[in-house]
Amino acid sequence: MLHLNQTIKMTSTTPQNRTALLPMVICCALFFIFGFVTWANGTLIPFLKLALDLETDLQAFFVTFASYIAYFFLALPSSWILRKIGFKNGLVLGMVILGVGSLIFIPAADNRSYGLFLTGIFIQGSAMALLQTAVNPYLSIIGPIDSAAARISIAGLCNKGAGVLVPIIFGVLFLKNSEEVTAKIAATTDINAKNAILDELLQRVHTPYIALAVIFVLFAVLIKFVNLPEVNEEEDTVADNSKSVTKNSIFQYPHLFLGAFAIFCCVAVEVMAGDGITTYGRELNINPSIVRISTSFTLICMLVGYVFGVVAIPRIISQQMALRICAILGVTLSCISAFTAGNVSFYAVALLGLANSLMWPAIFPLGIKGLGKFTKTGSAIMIMGIAGGALVLPIYGFLKDRLHIDFQHAFLYTMLPAYIYIIYFAIKGHKLGTAK
Repeated sequence: MLHLNQTIKMTSTTPQNRTALLPMVICCALFFIFGFVTWANGTLIPFLKLALDLETDLQAFFVTFASYIAYFFLALPSSWILRKIGFKNGLVLGMVILGVGSLIFIPAADNRSYGLFLTGIFIQGSAMALLQTAVNPYLSIIGPIDSAAARISIAGLCNKGAGVLVPIIFGVLFLKNSEEVTAKIAATTDINAKNAILDELLQRVHTPYIALAVIFVLFAVLIKFVNLPEVNEEEDTVADNSKSVTKNSIFQYPHLFLGAFAIFCCVAVEVMAGDGITTYGRELNINPSIVRISTSFTLICMLVGYVFGVVAIPRIISQQMALRICAILGVTLSCISAFTAGNVSFYAVALLGLANSLMWPAIFPLGIKGLGKFTKTGSAIMIMGIAGGALVLPIYGFLKDRLHIDFQHAFLYTMLPAYIYIIYFAIKGHKLGTAK
């Protein structure tokens, strides 16, 4: 079977046996931005629950729903946009939209409107859908496909590095003295006094999100003036015993759709372990100062996994084997979290970051491998799988708050099916419909 880098060529002289440096640097910077925006959700969930006086965790979990559901609706249109305006212009447009979404947080805070906050988060998610539809396949093909997981791991270091920083930074900015504020709100009976406390709390949003909007627009300007090679797709011809078979429909690639669902499951378990750990730690009565930065614990574990991926793939193990090991570890740690208590259960969830680390880097190149001229559309379908992050926390909240299932068991019921499917994809699913 022809490798992806044989069927897709860049309009530059970059040799395909090594990675193009400048595009790699830009991709890493973009992944840092993705991580900062995405993992801010872990802090926004408890902050908005407090500042907007939301009644249940289920309501607060719509923060992640608004962020991730945008990928489902915008990924395929993003593929069309990229075909019309090109890779670089798509990145510029995505960064500008990301800035607009950030600015919407300002009137949302001033009007104490949860709907406006969710709108801003959805617009940010829409921008990320466009950016990720462009960047992920680009990152996969700027070097050999068999080392794509290693390149994505390098970008992942930037992504999760931002994810480690944002709960610490936003935790200080947004959740400072949150226990005192919560007690003060509970003790306040006068509605006007309570509203004044909440309004003051929401003012913490202004400076960070104005700064982010400015940074995003400046980065868009930088991308506009940097020379990034475009991607040209050629006909997808697969050699099989000296016979060539031309595929003329994306539905002739079942491994793509199986890969998209694997991404769905992958993002679901990432969000549960990263954004859900704050609620989980609160339920376990873990020290609030630790819970406030608990997302960072999960993402530090992911960083460790990414470092291993950079070193080991494909030198020591294949990306398929790395995926199997990670999924099996995920099953093990999920069971430990469900059947232990206190710190053991809490840190088992944090260690899921290690299990989740190499899943996306392995799944994405396996899902788009060999698509040729269908790569941009295939990438968009894979990106649609990010919608798994939209559903997982509301499902967990529904099991916990509405069906009154023990929160640890609800966690296990949410995680286990996803990991089991990823094991299937790692062993068999990625081979279906590909040449032998």
